[in-house]
Amino acid sequence: MSFSFQHSDFPDDFLFGTATSAYQIEGHGFGGAGRTHWDDFAATPGNVVRAEHGQRACDHYHRYPQDLDLVRDAGFDAYRFSLSWARVMPDGRTPNPEGLDFYDRLTDAMLERGLKPCATLYHWELPSPLADLGGWRNRDIADWFADYTHTIMSRLGDRMYSVAPINEPWCVAWLSHFLGHHAPGLRDIRAAARAMHHVLLSHGRAIQVMRDLGLTNLGSVFNLEWATPADDSPAAQAAAARYDAIYNHWFLSGVFKGHYPAQALDGLEPHLPANWQDDFTTIQSPLDWCGLNYYTRKCIAPDPSPWPALREVDGPLPKTQMGWEIYPEGLYNFLTSTAKTYTGDLPLLITENGMASAESPISGGVHDPERIAFLDAHLAQVLRAMRDGVPVQGYFVWSLLDNYEWALGYEKRFGLVHVDFETLERQPKSSYLALTELLNR
Repeated sequence: MSFSFQHSDFPDDFLFGTATSAYQIEGHGFGGAGRTHWDDFAATPGNVVRAEHGQRACDHYHRYPQDLDLVRDAGFDAYRFSLSWARVMPDGRTPNPEGLDFYDRLTDAMLERGLKPCATLYHWELPSPLADLGGWRNRDIADWFADYTHTIMSRLGDRMYSVAPINEPWCVAWLSHFLGHHAPGLRDIRAAARAMHHVLLSHGRAIQVMRDLGLTNLGSVFNLEWATPADDSPAAQAAAARYDAIYNHWFLSGVFKGHYPAQALDGLEPHLPANWQDDFTTIQSPLDWCGLNYYTRKCIAPDPSPWPALREVDGPLPKTQMGWEIYPEGLYNFLTSTAKTYTGDLPLLITENGMASAESPISGGVHDPERIAFLDAHLAQVLRAMRDGVPVQGYFVWSLLDNYEWALGYEKRFGLVHVDFETLERQPKSSYLALTELLNR
């Protein structure tokens, strides 16, 4: 199975890449890395499937040359990776020479292979000592994050192609502090509201620090889910609009408009920190690009529970191994609506897109035609948006490797490359081979 379009259908400067994150692949049990709130969350019974954790993960810490060879050999232009705060600063405040040296080596290895390093400063692995001080609930985290940004980007910034401060602020704040599905595992509306604000304040402070260091090509990365009412009732439409406001518009509006949507403030404003409106000058620090992570849509129904009074219901479309509906049109919808409402001529990148599927090695390889079809359908929507004038400049597949899928442990496989978590052997899947054929011809 192959793709339905040619590499030449995209502009010559269109960026094709793949993405990973530090805690999911590196292995956090060596190299001087400190404890994270994910280690604590995974050690709590019932939080993670089989109590699995990231102490070894894919052992990318030791195997990164092999993994970067895979990125290069596929024909990708860029590699989007994240830096572990707890590896750089095990206590959240004090630099770790081993961690800094590792990211030096990793960066140089990318450049040696002709890959553009696209860094994310934070992909969810908060140092436990900072979690003990309140983590994202504590306003001081903006200063802690600024200090971390200065430490790591003073070392690496001159070699970065692009940098984004925080991956998926909705996951950092709402999923982790209101729904409780990710570390720190809270279900507290006040904690969620404060985290939702402080994550954006920290983003803005990091951008300011990097500007002062002379860095350019700085952006933000938002995860978006298209919200569809479960039926035609006014109640379902109102619930879907509220979900959309919390999930999608809160963070985009804060960064690009300097205010939060009324449908989200309706429940969250009483719980926000004092004088929160004064922070938008920092939150709105100018950006060079905007990244969108897109996987699925959600069907939303009203619910008699307290605010936000909504629930997700099963939709009719085909689903991935995660149980997520496959809805490529949602990517087109977000590219066009984000450009129209928030970003204008600012370059847009799809910083994550991919699917989990349950394939296993068989004689002749690892076959994942569903993933090829998924990527093909979504890239078709990217081309459609570009034909309609949306300034899309890149696309990153999630993920290079099967990895630690957070609370779902190691059973959900998003990789272009199969990983045997016993032997750590890497085996390219048919999707990797199809992309290699596409990108190298």
